[in-house]
Amino acid sequence: MKDLKFEQKSSLSRLEAADQLAALAEALRHGGNAELELGPGTMSLRVPDELSTEIEVEVGDGQIEMEIELKWPTTSTRSGAQS
Repeated sequence: MKDLKFEQKSSLSRLEAADQLAALAEALRHGGNAELELGPGTMSLRVPDELSTEIEVEVGDGQIEMEIELKWPTTSTRSGAQS
C-alpha cells in the first residue's frame, strides 16, 4: 500500500474554522469510519478508540501558529496474542 498525503491550505473565517474543527471532533467522537468533508471532496478514515496527540504553538514573526496532530496506526492492533 502506498502512503497518502493530503494537504490543504486556505483562508477561513473564525466561524468556518470552528465548523471545520467541530466536524473533526464529531468524527472522532463517533470513531469507526469517519467521513470528513475536505474541500471539494470527502475523505473516509478509520478512527480507532485510542490515538496519540501533539499540540504545538509557535509565536514569532508577528504570527501565532498552532498545529494539532493526531496519529494512529493504519492497521488495527489487538491487545493479547492468540495461540
